[in-house]
Amino acid sequence: MTTPKLFLPKVFKGIALFTPGGDLIYCIDPNKQGRWHLHLCAALQEILDLTEPPHFLVPCYTATVDHWLDPHTQQIRTFAEAYPAVLQHQALLNAIFHTGDLIWQAAPWQDGLCDRMVLATYRSTFPQLWEDHDLIVNLDLSEKAPKYYPPVRTTQNIQQKNQCYVLRLFIAGHSANTERILHNLHELLERSLGYPYTLKVIDVLTHPEQAEIDQVSATPTLVKVWPQPIRRIVGDLDNAEKIFQMLGAAEKL
Repeated sequence: MTTPKLFLPKVFKGIALFTPGGDLIYCIDPNKQGRWHLHLCAALQEILDLTEPPHFLVPCYTATVDHWLDPHTQQIRTFAEAYPAVLQHQALLNAIFHTGDLIWQAAPWQDGLCDRMVLATYRSTFPQLWEDHDLIVNLDLSEKAPKYYPPVRTTQNIQQKNQCYVLRLFIAGHSANTERILHNLHELLERSLGYPYTLKVIDVLTHPEQAEIDQVSATPTLVKVWPQPIRRIVGDLDNAEKIFQMLGAAEKL
């Protein structure tokens, strides 16, 4: 059975803001309005209970993608760039923005713009930003509140009716196959899972300690961390029915 793909506007601008700890907040805006970075910072302030919006993260931890109509050819064109600190997340960016295997360009870098020592001075004031909350936020201002997925430590207090899922996808390096898996898995969960979820991508080549903690010995491996019991799928991530059996979700494809 074939299922319809998610439809994004043909013309839109996407903006993603990362934290030093690896959390992500992003938006997909068909109106291409300005000041989205301010909205993202304000949302991070609310979600992570910060004393003020973390404007110092912009632009050092940002990535942007622009789907625009070329007036000469009447064709949709795409331009995507990310700052060096977040270029490593290209596979994740392609998954949330549905840009296939797009290669993101490095944003223009200016000496002194994102000095790591200067950014580190904010760590004592904003310690939450240097923590990894397994957080992925899709900010949509057309809704009353942003969609966000709570940290693992808070999910134990959530009742069944407000259930959320915490998932970890273990990969070994970034390749075309990795991006395909990310895209398909993100699309499946967005389309068919009736609960909020967090999907954290972990490269075992750069984070072997996390693979050891989660007892991962082969890739790709999808681990359901919450709700318990912990379950996993190794290798076959194209089988949607198998994934939903692992999640224990009641939704039908």
